[in-house]
Amino acid sequence: MKLLLCSLPLVLAASVAFAAAPVENVSGKKHPNIAAAQHLSEQAYKKISEAQQANEWDMDGHAAKAKDLLDQVNRELKAAAEAANKNHK
Repeated sequence: MKLLLCSLPLVLAASVAFAAAPVENVSGKKHPNIAAAQHLSEQAYKKISEAQQANEWDMDGHAAKAKDLLDQVNRELKAAAEAANKNHK
């Protein structure tokens, strides 16, 4: 049981490594609202990272899951902007 508890921080740290930090890759000129949403998702990701560090990663994996979801949000926002570009030539 102690081995399991000792390895938990390593597992949580590894799960954080898989979540890519959101990037701002949508044109603010073409899609100001989508770009703003993407910026907010990046800010949320950074705040979650700060919370993880402050709590020594002891959040039962919920913060890591939130970061994964923010990465997904970022990818969907990029896809939305690309779809808008394609549909409005």
